[in-house]
Amino acid sequence: MLCKSHRLKAGALCLGLGISLLTALPLAAADLEPLKITDQQRKTTAEIVSSLHKHHYRDQNIDDALSEKFLKNYLDTLDPSRSYFLKADIEEFYKHQNKFDDDFQKGELKTSFVIFDRYRERISARLEKTLKQLEDDELKYDFTENDTLNVDREKAPWPATAAEADELWRKRTKADLLNLVLADKTIDEAREVLTKRYKNQLRRMSQQTGEDAFSAVINAFTMLYDPHTNYLSPRTLENFNINMSLSLEGIGAMLQSEDEYTKVVRLIPAGPADKQGQLKPADRIVAVGQDKEGELVDVVGWRLDEVVDLIRGKKDSVVRLEVLPSKAAAGAATHVINIKRDKVKLEEQAAQKAVFELSDAEENSYKLGVIDVPTFYMDFEAYRKRDPNYKSTTRDVFNLLSELAAENVDGIIIDLRNNGGGSLHEATSLTDLFIDQGPVVQIRQTNQLISRNYRSHSKAVFRGPIVILINRLSASASEIFAGAIQDYGRGIIVGSQSFGKGSVQSLQPLQSGQLKITESKFYRVSGGSTQHKGVVPDITLPDMIDPEDVGESSYDYALPWDQIHEVKHDHYFDLAALLPAIQKSHDERIKTDPDFIFLSKQQALIDKNSDRTEISLNEKTRRTEKTDYEQQLLSIENERRKTRGLEPYKTYADISEDDIKEGDDPDKEAEAEAAAAEPKKIDPAKDPLLTEAGYILLDFIRGTNNADDVKDDTKVANF
Repeated sequence: MLCKSHRLKAGALCLGLGISLLTALPLAAADLEPLKITDQQRKTTAEIVSSLHKHHYRDQNIDDALSEKFLKNYLDTLDPSRSYFLKADIEEFYKHQNKFDDDFQKGELKTSFVIFDRYRERISARLEKTLKQLEDDELKYDFTENDTLNVDREKAPWPATAAEADELWRKRTKADLLNLVLADKTIDEAREVLTKRYKNQLRRMSQQTGEDAFSAVINAFTMLYDPHTNYLSPRTLENFNINMSLSLEGIGAMLQSEDEYTKVVRLIPAGPADKQGQLKPADRIVAVGQDKEGELVDVVGWRLDEVVDLIRGKKDSVVRLEVLPSKAAAGAATHVINIKRDKVKLEEQAAQKAVFELSDAEENSYKLGVIDVPTFYMDFEAYRKRDPNYKSTTRDVFNLLSELAAENVDGIIIDLRNNGGGSLHEATSLTDLFIDQGPVVQIRQTNQLISRNYRSHSKAVFRGPIVILINRLSASASEIFAGAIQDYGRGIIVGSQSFGKGSVQSLQPLQSGQLKITESKFYRVSGGSTQHKGVVPDITLPDMIDPEDVGESSYDYALPWDQIHEVKHDHYFDLAALLPAIQKSHDERIKTDPDFIFLSKQQALIDKNSDRTEISLNEKTRRTEKTDYEQQLLSIENERRKTRGLEPYKTYADISEDDIKEGDDPDKEAEAEAAAAEPKKIDPAKDPLLTEAGYILLDFIRGTNNADDVKDDTKVANF
């Protein structure tokens, strides 16, 4: 992987380009015909530009400045590692930097297709040359030399000469081979894998069509407005509709292309991958196989839609994923995950509850409730049919609150971690269970009109202390609910800064395909937007997800955070008075808590490892680095285990076996399949963040019992 972190992540596929603006190519280009531009594409281009100008929330002039931004974004999307184009290509392209605004308004695509064709020529020529080298038995790769490779080429210069490009690719090929060798392949096996990989990329390059070029051009332009505004070609639209449907038969994971990898963005709650438990956000999929014994097909460098096609399949069939973990050091071993495909069932995404007890310093025991809300769902079909028992987040949580009341809980944690959103109506009605009448969210449209129609209409069902637990993957509707609870002073927000998805999109039909366009933004009752900034917790807990890689702020052209007028709303608890003492107690606990010490040290080690801009191409050095890294992780883990009275691991492999739980043991396989067939259970004993949220809630309860200024004297849980 040549880019440390390319931030244009809105579905950037491995697409090609081309045409001949320059003279003779320094590399012998493959025999590729220039891609054709259709009249329909010209009309669709003009239609998209007009729609963006009239209807997009971000009002920006379509002028030379935007044209320059487009060219930069287009080139960065096509060649993020700056390893295919040459400096001369870029200089030639920039002679046209001020014409794309005029071209697109007229539906003219010639120059942008020229660039696309040039990329196809460059990448095809490069792959052909590299394949010849890999197939040359006389060419040896010496892993005893002290070469290094720059892996952070996001801002590196494009190669100035063909010789400079050759040297870059010599190192890149050597790095790819070494990674495979470090993953326990022989050099011959590594050559074979890499040869297949490049042949597949070359084949796909030759199969690219004008539709691929058109999608690359238009999406590089729409992304200048915001990362959620995208052109959906007929094929992409089909995938979009499937992914929006709960009847999707697959693994239940949202994927995106990043550099040459297919990366896991998030897991669908209660989906097969989520229940199986091994696949994690930010993991990179290296290969895909069918059934438990099927051959693993290397998918590095594949288009996103092609990888999705391999992963998708019939219910109850098995897909095998070879995965490079998100936290893995460079050259770390991959592991294989078996996931049984299934439908994502609405009933398994339902909110669920648990009850656990904690004691304070005076050994007073408190009974705490937890309600896990994996998504904001509503069975619209049952609702339309007037089914009195239709399922929804609010209805389910209402019933769970009644059950918790019967168990006499002292306070409740609402767990929104990994909740990517869903129904805005449900976010509003769920808030209604915890506050009296009042506004929940403000929505500002493109025309700057502000709507405050999403309101709480009833008296609160539960009035006692609550804690809302969020993380970086809590987005959209989750942020509306958490933001309202925070603004009303109704509860304490605990966790890490949320995703920051505070915009609304709609689909507009086009001559060909559809345009997903951002038309409005969410604002909290306090006036601040949830866009970009998200919800900042009152008490921060560690999160292994890097906000520079995941979240709205990681996108180059995300809409900014801003503020409108506050709307009048109540304040329930004087949190400003309560939080300093609660924060102090939290800080004291985590100083000595083994799990938090472990998380802090683990995060520091991972950050140090991932911050490297260069990697060694010396096998001995890399093996030593890998061993040192694993030994440090082993030491950190064993520190935690000793304080918990657990037997220390003897080797790092023992940790991996516990985490991965794979192999040929049929009993373990049967146990894993049985676990995956059941809904995930809430277990505070195995969740240090949830346990700490419980202690924060406990301190909140004690604080409100001692306070005199709580609205309506609601000092204890009360339904």
